[in-house]
Amino acid sequence: MEQKSLFENNNNQPLASRLRPRDLDEFVGQKHLIGEGKVLRKLIDNDNISSIIFWGNPGIGKTTLARIIANKTHSEFIDFSAVTSGIKEIKAVMAQAEENRKLGQKTIVFVDEIHRFNKAQQDAFLPYVEKGSIILIGATTENPSFEINSALLSRCKVFVFKPIEVEDLVELLKRAIKDERGFGNEVVNIEDEYLNIIAKFANGDARSALSTLEMVILNGDVANDGTITVTKETLEQCISKKSLLYDKNGEEHYNIISALHKSMRNSDPDAAVYWLARMLEAGEDPLYVARRVVRFASEDVGLADPHALEIAVAAYQACHFIGMPECSVNLTQAVIYMSMAPKSNSMDVAYNMAKIDAKENIAEPVPLQIRNAPTKLMRELDYGKGYQYAHDTEEKITSMQCLPDSLVGREYYRPVEQGLETKYKAKLQQIKDWKKAHS
Repeated sequence: MEQKSLFENNNNQPLASRLRPRDLDEFVGQKHLIGEGKVLRKLIDNDNISSIIFWGNPGIGKTTLARIIANKTHSEFIDFSAVTSGIKEIKAVMAQAEENRKLGQKTIVFVDEIHRFNKAQQDAFLPYVEKGSIILIGATTENPSFEINSALLSRCKVFVFKPIEVEDLVELLKRAIKDERGFGNEVVNIEDEYLNIIAKFANGDARSALSTLEMVILNGDVANDGTITVTKETLEQCISKKSLLYDKNGEEHYNIISALHKSMRNSDPDAAVYWLARMLEAGEDPLYVARRVVRFASEDVGLADPHALEIAVAAYQACHFIGMPECSVNLTQAVIYMSMAPKSNSMDVAYNMAKIDAKENIAEPVPLQIRNAPTKLMRELDYGKGYQYAHDTEEKITSMQCLPDSLVGREYYRPVEQGLETKYKAKLQQIKDWKKAHS
């Protein structure tokens, strides 16, 4: 157990450090990993951890969960930093772990920021992981597939940590205000709306949320009786994001993304870029905006300009690669392109019409002629009988029926006369006329 100096004062530590969860019950987020009945939860509760890698953004609990494991395990727990340690330190720790193994004692080695180790340093762990001298827990913010040696990675189970949900962050902030390790000994007045703002501003990062809360409380208005009140002005100054002040129900968030979508649909690039800026400058996740633009590319542009989907997906990838603020220009390009593109909602209409029939006719059999017949029995049952291979025909098309009997004649795709879809409409009519003539 770590001993503390007589002169050490916890109140001098940052709020995020003082409020670090001590057990799984205090841990916030990652319910897909440590919720009741989940695999990682069982491994921790049973003290049966194997070599694992925690992968996720900063501030979402990787190191904290390792500390909780340290408190629960009966194994020797060694905390190791990839920033300050080299091969010499690794070998010294491995030698001690090997001695522990001979004495029947397990050793867990936690390596924070394991991606900072080079190949040679990572290789130094490999033989000890292989023969069970150590159980390795690595934490990384980088993709393990690229940053961790394949031989080492193959011997570890990777657990992916997700950004913490806004609701969970709000509960964490409320606990920080009431907990004696936080501001429990103070009287703090802060509106729930402001807690929601801080949680959204943190973008899934608990450490960032707690740091922001600490800043706004320490800069709050102090009354004669010592009561601290956090005002809107204080909050704005601390986060420098006035436009982030959505209402506490999150309605403004949905209003603005709706405004962006409808501005693009109405071919108004100026309005679309304005609403884009409102969201990004408010701290919105650029990947969320990019996903909506990808949806728009098919829902509102579709085959009127098939290139729109490529532009949207490229913008999403750019946001993933470089993040904010640099990716704002990539999203601007995509949003303006969508605004100026010819519009067609025929993809959305086609699917929704087909969805209705699919739900109402869920048991319709696949016509025999378009079934596969990989076995003799299937062939004897006429699977594939009458199938016409379009490539064998001069026109590269046949009159073969592909819809179930009850749906013959249904038309889901109804192209509009916009952009390239004008050509597709003419082509589709030619296909239908040919099939009618040869049926």
